[in-house]
Amino acid sequence: MTLPDVEAAQALLAGVAVRTPMEESRWLSDLAGGPVHLKCENLQRTGSFKARGAYVRIARLSDEERARGVVAASAGNHAQGVALAARMLGTRATVFMPEGAPIPKEKATRGYGAEVVFEGRNLEESLVAARRFEAETGAVLIHPFDHADIVVGQATAGLEILEQAPEARTVLVPTGGGGLLAGIAIAVKAARPDVRVVGVQAAGAAAYPASLEQGRPVALDTMKTIADGIAVGLPGEITFAAVRDHVDEIRTVSEDSLSRALLALVERAKLVVEPAGAAAVAAVLDDPAAFETPAVAVLSGGNIDPLLLGKVIRQGMAAAGRYVNLTLTIPDVPGGLARLLGEVSAAGANVLEVVHERISPTLHLDEVEVHLQLETRGAPHAEQLAARLRERGYRVTGRQPV
Repeated sequence: MTLPDVEAAQALLAGVAVRTPMEESRWLSDLAGGPVHLKCENLQRTGSFKARGAYVRIARLSDEERARGVVAASAGNHAQGVALAARMLGTRATVFMPEGAPIPKEKATRGYGAEVVFEGRNLEESLVAARRFEAETGAVLIHPFDHADIVVGQATAGLEILEQAPEARTVLVPTGGGGLLAGIAIAVKAARPDVRVVGVQAAGAAAYPASLEQGRPVALDTMKTIADGIAVGLPGEITFAAVRDHVDEIRTVSEDSLSRALLALVERAKLVVEPAGAAAVAAVLDDPAAFETPAVAVLSGGNIDPLLLGKVIRQGMAAAGRYVNLTLTIPDVPGGLARLLGEVSAAGANVLEVVHERISPTLHLDEVEVHLQLETRGAPHAEQLAARLRERGYRVTGRQPV
């Protein structure tokens, strides 16, 4: 996989893949002390970068291969890319998805004309089912990341990054199996070896650190993350080699960091991304001074279930200190709760939930324990609220993020 290979893939994708926007982020730039840009692959066709590699792979099949149909395994984004490419290129597609895959991704995949089969608890088990289907039917497996055509297809995003941000010094890429990271690293390093390329994984599904340490792909025993788009338990042979040879660093981010990043992108950038798509921004928020600027953070996908979006936003607000639980002891007298809530209101906090508890071995007969779930403007505001209540004589016995 060389730069001419990537340029050939870019020519093949002309009129198929969208040249996604590169947006400067002022709020991230302020944090990092220099320009930070967002490569908006969440605005790509099918809502993620996956359409690039899937189209290149299927377009390069022979007529005889396409006549046999294609099969894929995916939690959703690759599924949509394969389904769209198959429809555009006149072949039928079957996609195996893990049980519990996001409903919008399943519906979109069916909408592009693919047959969807649920099998397996994770991507690896769905991939086993897809390989079995390949052996039984002769359909061609379109691997989600571990194929040269897939990698060079994703690498076209790297060419666009160099064209849109020629001054970039760091590129951060969300990473699961490594197809996007490997592709971008190959393209960027071929033209600009001085640019630092950083892969970002969810801490609960980070297969690359141990694999790189041992010098070979190593499977994770378990995975747990909201970022289903990068929940891959075993790197591919091709992608592992490319990441090992071309990527400068792998970082991991927590679930709270992913939630905070997703919330910040909605609030500050007016961009909807899925948790996996926010991983690069999460790394910048975690350690803004760690990356030489100008930096580019790739937003790899935007396919998120609205129900999950609501949950992640709430988690992001809690992680940012904007939701907080307070436990207080107040006198059990008429108007006592009203006075407490008046103080909370005067401090500018919003009450979401109130729970009264009168029976507890730690309470006196004339006391009531009150649990408040509050919305604040952030951690400093929550601290100010707690201090105000103490000054007013209230006994604050507990404070924690929601």
